[in-house]
Amino acid sequence: MSFAIPAPAQATIPVVGGAPFPVRRIYCVGRNYAAHAREMGHDPDREPPFFFMKPADAIVPTDSVLPYPAATADYHHEIEMVVALAKGGRDIPVEQALDLVYGYAVGLDMTRRDIQAQAKKLGRPWDMAKGFDQSAPCAPIVPVAQSGHPERGAVWLKVNGEVRQQGDLSDLIWSVAETISYLSGLVELFPGDIIFSGTPEGVGAVVKGDRLQGHVDGLPDINITIG
Repeated sequence: MSFAIPAPAQATIPVVGGAPFPVRRIYCVGRNYAAHAREMGHDPDREPPFFFMKPADAIVPTDSVLPYPAATADYHHEIEMVVALAKGGRDIPVEQALDLVYGYAVGLDMTRRDIQAQAKKLGRPWDMAKGFDQSAPCAPIVPVAQSGHPERGAVWLKVNGEVRQQGDLSDLIWSVAETISYLSGLVELFPGDIIFSGTPEGVGAVVKGDRLQGHVDGLPDINITIG
């Protein structure tokens, strides 16, 4: 097929032991750890999950240097387990939801917190706070055949060797299966979709020169330098 202009490159994530994973859409779950909900000033009761999105080309591979983004003085890290889908569908029952999963990875939901705070104050969307360039660093995906479906395990982020965020997958308010099921009732899911599953407490600002190391038990770490 020919196009009016050159077609954009397909965003991909490396796969451990396999060909790259093509990214269609990036969905992110907001406030899916109770302690993080509290630190952001919200009631952590089990309200229905909510979602925001990032563009597929916001993906950045591990070991990259991230330029400090424009229009912010409060650039925050949020460490997350990322879920990559091999199958899609609508209204997926919880008990069938994990059948859609291709694998898991470690990702960072980088956030322009000052822009987000202003958007919240004015009742505006978060797009420019969350979906800016290079806002979704992601380590290689581990296929389910190797990782299984992680339900517990340490999640942490270090900045310059110092632990900033720490939690456990068992602390997720909405499990991966529940999240997939709920999201599939809002939009049709497709192969190539990925879901950032939420971040534990301890989010904070980074500055130029900071070195970030993110970890989820059983998955390759992500390493990023702020340039």
